[in-house]
Amino acid sequence: MTSTRVAVVTGGARGIGAAIADALARDGWSVAVWDVAGDAAAATAAALVADHGVPATGFDVDITSTEAVQRGVAAVEAELGPIEALVNNAGIDVIKPFIDSTEEEWDRIIAVNLKGTIRCCRAVLDGMMARGSGRIVSIASDAARVGSSGEAVYSATKGGVLSFTKTLAREMARSNIRVNCVCPGPTETALLAQVAEFSEKLYAGLSRAVPLGRTAQPEDIAPAVAFLVSDAASYITGQTLSVSGGLTMA
Repeated sequence: MTSTRVAVVTGGARGIGAAIADALARDGWSVAVWDVAGDAAAATAAALVADHGVPATGFDVDITSTEAVQRGVAAVEAELGPIEALVNNAGIDVIKPFIDSTEEEWDRIIAVNLKGTIRCCRAVLDGMMARGSGRIVSIASDAARVGSSGEAVYSATKGGVLSFTKTLAREMARSNIRVNCVCPGPTETALLAQVAEFSEKLYAGLSRAVPLGRTAQPEDIAPAVAFLVSDAASYITGQTLSVSGGLTMA
């Protein structure tokens, strides 16, 4: 299958990012897998080529660096073509009570989760505006909507992503660039493993709190992203979609 549509997935080497990359490849997208773990990104991209027959490449990109992101955009467009979709998935957290956290930890979480998302958006927007087309989906968290014990600064950054998404969607609408947000609930990733390490009681209570009775798998999140970057969502922008098994309802 040959694709002319190119999507970048940040933090795409594993977890939710890898599931999103797989869903997009299945839909025929060429996929650029960005991750600070370059070897893992390359392995994920190779699996996409093998499984779906689409062009895919792994790139070693640190989204806390403007220069690295700009180099990444240039490399993707040289190898795969113009970037039509950006999925801001990369994120980090340090699970602990806020009063025990350090300013160094705050800065790192903000640098990746909030500024990294902003930085990646800025890097692709000029090209999208010139072409009059683009789709951006950022992965936030239901922690931004309801709060989450042990995740104060993380929740704050994800709240910033929600607000940034809405404003960017308004500003970019005239350029036919759609900007939306997906908020996963508790999902079985390395981040959730940190929650279990922080508090087994908190982790055990998550499944009981979810109306559908279980935590999510990364593959539960990916279809929402695939939909929002698809032509079927051509009239949807500035929206936040929770994929949380009913944990939050709006």
